[in-house]
Amino acid sequence: MRFALYTKLDPQENNDHIFSVLKSLQKHNIDFDVDGNSYDLLSNSFDSKIHFNRIKKLTKDYDYVVSIGGDGTILRSADEIGKLSIPIIGLNKGRLGFLANSPVEAFDSILEKIKASKFKISERSIIQVEFEGNIKNALNEISVSRKNTTSLITIDTKLDDQYLNTYWADGLIISTPTGSTGYSLSCGGPIIMPDSKNFVLTPIAPHNLNARPLVISDEKKIEISINGRESEYFVSADSKIFSVSIDSKIYISKAPYFLKMVEFEEDSYINTLREKLMWGKDRRTEQ
Repeated sequence: MRFALYTKLDPQENNDHIFSVLKSLQKHNIDFDVDGNSYDLLSNSFDSKIHFNRIKKLTKDYDYVVSIGGDGTILRSADEIGKLSIPIIGLNKGRLGFLANSPVEAFDSILEKIKASKFKISERSIIQVEFEGNIKNALNEISVSRKNTTSLITIDTKLDDQYLNTYWADGLIISTPTGSTGYSLSCGGPIIMPDSKNFVLTPIAPHNLNARPLVISDEKKIEISINGRESEYFVSADSKIFSVSIDSKIYISKAPYFLKMVEFEEDSYINTLREKLMWGKDRRTEQ
């Protein structure tokens, strides 16, 4: 087997959790390479007996991608994977982590389960946006928002060429099921199970108070036009932000591929929801 590792290192922090992952890979005789952003620091910091190379380009020669950190590292890794369909293992080093939901301390046992095929693959929908000749993809969400103004923008929205609504708001989020626990949730959107074939449209601070989040089929084609006082507005695809002319429309649809996430029984999506959101826990009874 051959693994590709993606992480985010801070020279000021203790990176022992990364070292433990490298040692586990060496123990299991697994070849691995490290993303270019982390290679130099890792190669200068750790035991020279642990051999690894820099990832020049992610290819199908890799069996798994391991993302070590938080959800932001998962999103970066997913962008690198693109259409390659390489399964991704998300290791969380202690933060909230809806996507990176396996504890980094359990990596040694995770490798045992990988070898024994004791896991399942969760296929996560990817959403794409087209604007001004560009196509950008996202695992969590596409959003449109105002730029350089405190004034609201009007967001004319069509589904399959049929007029849906004009949102008068700070912006609009179009989220995948995976992203439903992120930005959309913070703006009042619903949680959607990952295997649901849906998108959710969630307005950001709408002034027309009867505008509520809407769940739609992910087969719908979405067309958005913006009107406002400024000459540009923002379009974001996960952590990537672009300025778009107010005269330009954007088109949003499901991408023609999925992201494959490795999921273990004890770290399943349902367990993650229950633990991270503390469902069923009564804080009053805790000491």
